[in-house]
Amino acid sequence: MTRGFSLATVVLAGFGRAIAEVGAVMIVGGNIDHATRVMTTAIALETSKGNLATALGLGIVLLVIALSVNAAVQIVNNASARKAALA
Repeated sequence: MTRGFSLATVVLAGFGRAIAEVGAVMIVGGNIDHATRVMTTAIALETSKGNLATALGLGIVLLVIALSVNAAVQIVNNASARKAALA
């Protein structure tokens, strides 16, 4: 059971790092217009251009994605714990 919890923690930490990196994505080439722009870079760009409504909308979508992934991992973790308790 602890191995599943540890794995879920590692996956969530990696996911958090991946969706939160703005600077690293820009350095590696993640800001090519209409080709490689990622959501965090788009949020930063829209904010700097003054399109706060678009940036806020993208931020809400990003939060929904992050919360959905966390909820899915929590559901899998709870199911795994229940299965281990029954065995």
